[in-house]
Amino acid sequence: MSWPPKYDLSYVPPGSAEHWDKRLETMPPPERDAVILEKLRGQVRYAWERSGFYREFWDDAPVDPANLQSLDEFAQLPILTKEEVRQEQEAHPPYGRFLCVSPEEVYRIHGTSGTTGRPTVFGISRGDWDRISEAHARILWGAGIRPADTVMVAAVFSLYVGSWGALVGAERLGATCFPFGAGAPGQTERAVEWAEMVKPAALYATPSYALYMAETAREMGIDPRTDFAFRVMFFSGEPGASVPATRQAIEDAYGCYVVDQGSMAEMTPWMTNGGCRHLERGMHLWQDIVYTQLVDAETHELTPMGGEGVPVYTHLERESQPMIRYWSGDIARWEMIDCACGRTYPTLTSGIYGREDDMLIIRGQNVFPSRVEDVLRGWDEFGGEFRMVVERERGYLDRLTVQTEVSAGVWAAAGESGPQGLEALRGQVGDTLRRALGVGVSVELKPEGEFERTQFKARRVIDRRE
Repeated sequence: MSWPPKYDLSYVPPGSAEHWDKRLETMPPPERDAVILEKLRGQVRYAWERSGFYREFWDDAPVDPANLQSLDEFAQLPILTKEEVRQEQEAHPPYGRFLCVSPEEVYRIHGTSGTTGRPTVFGISRGDWDRISEAHARILWGAGIRPADTVMVAAVFSLYVGSWGALVGAERLGATCFPFGAGAPGQTERAVEWAEMVKPAALYATPSYALYMAETAREMGIDPRTDFAFRVMFFSGEPGASVPATRQAIEDAYGCYVVDQGSMAEMTPWMTNGGCRHLERGMHLWQDIVYTQLVDAETHELTPMGGEGVPVYTHLERESQPMIRYWSGDIARWEMIDCACGRTYPTLTSGIYGREDDMLIIRGQNVFPSRVEDVLRGWDEFGGEFRMVVERERGYLDRLTVQTEVSAGVWAAAGESGPQGLEALRGQVGDTLRRALGVGVSVELKPEGEFERTQFKARRVIDRRE
């Protein structure tokens, strides 16, 4: 096998085909492990020879990076963190010693916004960009998108690589691409008008934005279920697409099906955590493109199938700036399932449902925002948005208050009953959350529209701990 692989960029399967590459996608896992190991050997040896960073980083490794013999040996290489990437890029700007190609070979520059620290820079070669397009086309094919479809990309086109990855994958697949964007004042109203006029078959955005767009459409007198023509929506950036109540709310609003996707911007092609059109929840791990290991958050030992852990990602086809055993900080559970699509990949059965730094420990119980979201969106009286306020009580116990909107009609009816009407409703929400979370939380009710809607990732946790 030559490394890195080269693909025929003119190839597209017949529209009736279930798979882009049936051999790879349905092969027995032990056979795929051999494919993965061969790619890993090429990728790690390449990084060892060309990256000063990895030469130093692996200097004390108990295995020879230039001559890996097994996946078990690969698991003995150290895990790379975001902070180590930032420190390396600060010491050797702009890319750090990860690039492995000359700066003149960089075709695209992307990165993080740097809102919480120094931006992380991604330098991507033309060959890597072509491989990204191939990977994303293959995974979008699994999501059910075909060349006859129009794909609307309603996400910001900026440093954020997600929107560009969705676009380049749809382009490679041969679909009609509608790079609508997001973020400008009034743009959601325009998105509603254009969706009604153009009738795209597919939408890429965040789950929050899809719900916001449906809400905006109704305010404009447009029914997103009957006046649009979306058949499939694929999402990243938030856990909502695998949160059952959120997924159901989107599918009910649009009459479509939802596909969850997403790993990390650093790991583009990020769709390699990606569901298919048959998967009701969760994401397959397309292991022959980006190799994912699930490890224990404390010990970093490999987590057995059926267990919970932190995904650690490794590029298998990257010339420029490869990330090898990159710590995600996310929380997920993986299993081997029999999916109707026939793919034999491990599956994150609940998607990525939290982050280590988002997980709240309230009186000894682990509480994830995604679980609160699932409970609230399953509540008929829910008004569309919520916030979680964390404060530290005297005695060093953390206290959680869930602020939830109540639908306008219910809010008005409860208000007519006086304070006792809202108090009864608040008690119902508190009891439901306590049963679901295993711990009592405070509840504050807010009228519908109290919280800002977003075209980006929703930020719902307000941490007031000192």
